[in-house]
Amino acid sequence: MAPPDAPADAFGTLDAPLSLAALVPLDTWFSLAGTLAMAGWLALVVFPRSPLVTDRLVGLGVPAALGVLYAGLILAFWAGSPGGFGSLDEVAALFSVRGLLLAGWVHYLAFDLFVGAWEVRTARAEAIPHLLVVPCLLMTFLFGPVGLLMFLALRFLRGLAGRTEGAPA
Repeated sequence: MAPPDAPADAFGTLDAPLSLAALVPLDTWFSLAGTLAMAGWLALVVFPRSPLVTDRLVGLGVPAALGVLYAGLILAFWAGSPGGFGSLDEVAALFSVRGLLLAGWVHYLAFDLFVGAWEVRTARAEAIPHLLVVPCLLMTFLFGPVGLLMFLALRFLRGLAGRTEGAPA
């Protein structure tokens, strides 16, 4: 058994005898997750009016697949890992394990895509032109909460415009 301060290897820690990385290298999981998420984002931009694509495939299917990968990574690397969530230093220690760093990245990919799909569904339901939503999607893809804020602001401004259009002159 490796000492507690032993460096992390491709399997997360030197003590982890078997993990997802033993079957497929972490860099391959990273590439697969990124490719799947990117396909989902592209589908949101290209097929915004298709409930099958935006609601079921990208809104549920892809985030669920990423969730399965996330769960596998957590199961494989969480036990015995350093760190925690009590301080920034603890989070940094937690993410010093490559498998948990990848889990964190997959977490972002899944949740940001889920939010992007919600933006497209909501825009479709509220008759917001898709061209106005695309910048929000780009920002959600790149900067998560900033894109969500943009979309919420877009909805708010459209709501204001709708109320002033119907007001008596």
